[in-house]
Amino acid sequence: MKSLWLSRNVRSRAPLRLGLGGGGTDLAAYSDAHGGVVLNATIDKYAYAHLTLRTDGDIIFKADDLEREEVLPLSLDFDIHEGLLLHRAVYRHMMVTYNNAQALPMTITTTIDVPAGSGLGASSALCVALIEAFAHAMQLPLGPYDIARLAFDIERRQLGMAGGMQDQYAAAFGGFNFIEFLAGGTGVIVNPLRLRRDVLNEFESALVICFSGQSRQSADIIRQQVEGIDQLDVAKLAAMHRIKDHAHAMKACILCGDIKGMAEILRQSWLSKKQTAAAISTSTVDQLLDIAMSSGAWAGKVSGAGGGGFIMLLADPERRLGLIRALNANGGQASAVKLTFDGAEAWTVP
Repeated sequence: MKSLWLSRNVRSRAPLRLGLGGGGTDLAAYSDAHGGVVLNATIDKYAYAHLTLRTDGDIIFKADDLEREEVLPLSLDFDIHEGLLLHRAVYRHMMVTYNNAQALPMTITTTIDVPAGSGLGASSALCVALIEAFAHAMQLPLGPYDIARLAFDIERRQLGMAGGMQDQYAAAFGGFNFIEFLAGGTGVIVNPLRLRRDVLNEFESALVICFSGQSRQSADIIRQQVEGIDQLDVAKLAAMHRIKDHAHAMKACILCGDIKGMAEILRQSWLSKKQTAAAISTSTVDQLLDIAMSSGAWAGKVSGAGGGGFIMLLADPERRLGLIRALNANGGQASAVKLTFDGAEAWTVP
């Protein structure tokens, strides 16, 4: 397999996503029993990976945004459950599966455009970017479905990281997608939405993201959601069913260009989401949402599992600048954001 390595240097990137509707119904505990649906869109924030072959016999894993570096001997005999988990797990899987279980000396360097715990699917995007880089470097016939499934397997099964399935598919495919998670774990269908340009322009003009300043650990929130589903908690299950219905309704709104209708569903979905687990919101998030609503926002919610991270808002485009200024003046880190329509991609470096 070494002779098939395409280039000494390969880079890749995968986009982060905003979860617009249906978030949580992609958890296997729910989707296996009831089927899940998610509406999401990728944005101009990325996870990056860079592979460089070495000649000194070392394996070096680096996460520059975290200021972490690990130097390992040329062997696959290391624990994937410590250190830089995704670097270790992806590297070992690709070497075992596609390189006859022979370690290659290399440096794997990564960065992500947002802080850890952002709620924008950054960990999964990083996993996808790593796999995409290896697939390109080793000339593997892996399409976006293959890469998303493998990223899910590495994160959720090999590493035991809590979470759903939407992030891997969003990062692999990119764009504005309605994603179906079939009951019984029988498959995933990614439906790219064909939206008019004026609708996309209006949606993007109404969109604001705001980092709350609080990175969050999603595992406890996801555990509470899963426990509520497993224990057939009537209120939590009803909230999850409503969240799934909201994803369908939001899809209908965006297809006909009803951005204010999307905002109303977003508001309702946020109320339902807060019923699925404790600590979905925080006092800081509630304060920023209150400021946003008094400064031109139509609706907002936390992106991802909750507990902090980024808040996503839809607002009157004519008042968007004032909204951003108000949030920034009160401790938020708000900005406009651009939609993107390409999924994970990799390229060689001379």
